[in-house]
Amino acid sequence: MQDLTKGNESKLLLTFVWPLILANIFQNLYNVVDSAIVGNFVGKQALAAVGASFPIIYTLISLIIGVGSGASIVISQYFGAKEELKVKQAIDTIFIFFLGASILISIIGIPMAPLIFRWMHLPLELHDDAVSYIQIYLAGMFVFFCFNGISSILRGLGDSKTPMKYMIISTILNVVLDVIFIVVFGWGVKGVAYATIISQGVALVGAIVHLNRTHEIINLGIRKYSFNTSIFKEAIRIGLPTGLQQAFVAIGILVMMRLVNGFGTNTVAAYAAAVRVDAFVKMPALTFASGLSSFVGQNIGANLESRARKGLRSTILVSGIYCLVITVLIFLFGEFVMSWFTQDQDVIRIGYNYLWICSLMYWAFSLMFAFIGFLRGAGATLIPMYITLINLWVIRIPLAIFLSQHYGSDGLWASFPISWILGAIAAGAYYKTNKWRGKVAK
Repeated sequence: MQDLTKGNESKLLLTFVWPLILANIFQNLYNVVDSAIVGNFVGKQALAAVGASFPIIYTLISLIIGVGSGASIVISQYFGAKEELKVKQAIDTIFIFFLGASILISIIGIPMAPLIFRWMHLPLELHDDAVSYIQIYLAGMFVFFCFNGISSILRGLGDSKTPMKYMIISTILNVVLDVIFIVVFGWGVKGVAYATIISQGVALVGAIVHLNRTHEIINLGIRKYSFNTSIFKEAIRIGLPTGLQQAFVAIGILVMMRLVNGFGTNTVAAYAAAVRVDAFVKMPALTFASGLSSFVGQNIGANLESRARKGLRSTILVSGIYCLVITVLIFLFGEFVMSWFTQDQDVIRIGYNYLWICSLMYWAFSLMFAFIGFLRGAGATLIPMYITLINLWVIRIPLAIFLSQHYGSDGLWASFPISWILGAIAAGAYYKTNKWRGKVAK
């Protein structure tokens, strides 16, 4: 556990965030390695099928993850206020919630998958592989949710290193299993799904055993858990706006995927690979924002607003510099990176266009999420939800439809950076109003 209310703000944030970044690098390697192995050893159709599954998975889990982020903020505020009993009650509550939600998502998602793919107008040649992949993935969803529940708990307690360690173990195992299941056994996209579930399961078991032995507050396992209704309501109050925001964003991603599907298999495959790279390079900015939420949560809980503001400034500076460097690297090496996934030149060209168009405004993306991370940590998540939803549904999607009709897939890609700029302006303007004050957990 780490107390984020004392010491140099920039140093504390860097110390706290770098394990989160490393953990997320390895978590994103799941998707990158999966896509690279599938694209090179199975083919571009399999690559497209796996990529087309992601928006559905994200849609099904987004609301739950959002509520979990609220619980993490509640834990960080209680920990900052030194209320240990409430911290323990919050840990029990979030773990029960994640376990129950995972079972519900599997029950709903598995039979719905074929219907959703048909609604998305997925090319017929991709349908069977996509359905097989997502149904296996959803069957093991409880493993994913429980591991992320533990990670949320630890972030709230200021511990970012333990999730990093087990994510590294999980990713290495995933790579090994990918090779065995796909290259050796020839299981295709099913092998990717099995590798992901098994590797996350091993990480989950290892994390539970380790935490029960080393953390004085955490005790997970087969025992009686206490579900605290008032704490859960507080987590809902803080996390539901974020969850709803992510759910509507996820539905927006489904709509975007439907637009992408209309351009055929090459564009679907290119998008599947490019978004893996895109997520990978944007991840540090997102992680800084997530780490900032825990930092702000503890400091606002301890009535140290000025420290929270300094943390925001440090986050904007560091993540902004990073994004500018990444933009240059994308220009220079984007085509080479796309060639990791496939040797099809049309797919490489389309994917590279996506990367360089989006990379122009990564700095705006990092700025937007720095403000949002601060506001979430302060417990004020409702207005950022409105900003995000208006930005997506009123600006990005209509723009994507209009520009794709006139400029093809490049017009579709251009809608992303335009929406980031407007989102950064709106989130920054709300931060300046100071109306986020007084939203801490009671």
